[in-house]
Amino acid sequence: MKKKDNKRVVYWLLTGCALIFIMVIVGGITRLTHSGLSISNYKLISGTIPPMNEVEWQEAFDLYKQYPEYQKLNYHFTIEDFKDIYFWEWLHRVLGRLIGIVFIIPFLYFLITKQLTKPTIKKSIILLFMGGFQGFLGWYMVKSGLVDRPDVSHYRLAAHLTTAFLTFAYTFWVALDLLFPKRKAIEKGFRNLVRFSLIVLIIQIIYGAFVAGLDAGWIHNHWPMMSEGKFMHETVYIEQTPLYKNFIEGKSGVQFVHRILAYIVVVLIIVIWRKSKQLILSKYQLAGISSILIMVGIQFLLGVFTILLQVPVWLGVAHQVGAFLLLSAMVFTLHRFSR
Repeated sequence: MKKKDNKRVVYWLLTGCALIFIMVIVGGITRLTHSGLSISNYKLISGTIPPMNEVEWQEAFDLYKQYPEYQKLNYHFTIEDFKDIYFWEWLHRVLGRLIGIVFIIPFLYFLITKQLTKPTIKKSIILLFMGGFQGFLGWYMVKSGLVDRPDVSHYRLAAHLTTAFLTFAYTFWVALDLLFPKRKAIEKGFRNLVRFSLIVLIIQIIYGAFVAGLDAGWIHNHWPMMSEGKFMHETVYIEQTPLYKNFIEGKSGVQFVHRILAYIVVVLIIVIWRKSKQLILSKYQLAGISSILIMVGIQFLLGVFTILLQVPVWLGVAHQVGAFLLLSAMVFTLHRFSR
């Protein structure tokens, strides 16, 4: 009988992490190229195969024409234009199915061959639930853009993206539990600081999704100050009522909060780095501190240039990848300081 929680289990979990990482990249491209509403129906099995001939492409295009995005925004599209946006949404959905297969089939194999301990079985079931919920949120998000408005709800987009990040984070954490069963106890106050910083980072990721969902990156393209913004040739004002709606639904207000949170995340990580100098750390703890310090610097610069250059696709994707890598570094660091 093979040893429980062996290297194969770790490789399985890390493969899941890698696929979620790719999924997030493709999801970012899908959003930035406005491809997410190109497939308006959901077919779990047959939807894996794209249109294979001109007749099938025309049928898919005719279906797309029935919904608000084509009728209000993309009425000038040819079938070739449609093929471009269809590809990214199709790839995004195929990756989602692949991730489901990669999680479920090996889990059943490890379970039947008794290669998992009870704690790992429980954690794996949580992961399967999170993955299924992530798929549901993807459908729920797309559905919001098929009724009246030619865009998805930024709340649903944020839920979809954040769940992907959290699913990755928990998968990575479970893999780290198996890779590093022993942990070095550390001062509680410092550990709580790292934990608090992770929570703030997650809130910042949510606001990043709000910015993406509201297309708020195309206004106030100056730094460090926010000048008067233009969007679709109209001046954007922060004058919504009640006031709090400016900061969850207003383009200017959401971008403002995203900028402020970026400064807070940077300050928190610098404080973590300074306080770590007073502790005796292991090499992995030192590596964790160094990684979050480097990544927050890179991510901050990516954010600034994304705004200044008005969100080119490649830079928008790089900024999302930066958030993913910063979250990975933060999760690794917290794990190294956890009991």
